[in-house]
Amino acid sequence: MYKELKFQKVISTIAILQERIKERFPEAGIYRVCEELHATATSAEVQIASLSKPNPWIRAGVISTFIIFVILLGFTLSIATWEYKTPKLTDLIQITEALINDALLVGAALFFLITFEKRVKRRTVINALHQLRSIAHVVDMHQLTKDPAMIDNARDQTESSPQRTMTEFELQRYLDYCSEMFSLISKIAAMYSEKIPEPEIIAAASDIESLCTGLCQKVWQKLVFLDNTN
Repeated sequence: MYKELKFQKVISTIAILQERIKERFPEAGIYRVCEELHATATSAEVQIASLSKPNPWIRAGVISTFIIFVILLGFTLSIATWEYKTPKLTDLIQITEALINDALLVGAALFFLITFEKRVKRRTVINALHQLRSIAHVVDMHQLTKDPAMIDNARDQTESSPQRTMTEFELQRYLDYCSEMFSLISKIAAMYSEKIPEPEIIAAASDIESLCTGLCQKVWQKLVFLDNTN
């Protein structure tokens, strides 16, 4: 029961976080980012459920292509002219080389057809993981200017300094929300690798987890600074 992530639990956690952010920072951009994360998680659940099942359209296309290939091969052999004579050594070498080349080409074509569905699904998941990576960077951009050292230091700001109107408590909550979002992004990525455990997908999901951990460390440093100033 507790050996795998449950998508509904992850989605409900994001929904609750979204409401928490809305109640405290309804006009903040981080609320819109969390809203986008919730939509992404919801679509990811549907996408993973779809990718976990065989795609009948792709399989029908592959089977149809294979049947057409067999028919064309049979037709070619049926109209070919066969002459039986004792072949020379050079002829045997040429025939063997041609058969090997044809066998390699046919094998490559069959491999392409057989793995086509898997490659389409893998590319879809990789694109989805790229989207999660982009959301992580967007969250990082929102916390970038939230500097706890600048609280109550309005005199040190310049005309180009970002507007810092949060209290110490509000800043702490804001950074906590960012930290939670990084964790939830990692969980969605882990769901992809858990349900579709292919090496490339596992590697991409692990990269996102490492990215979120690294970005989250910057948030934790700010939270530690706030805690030490109390």
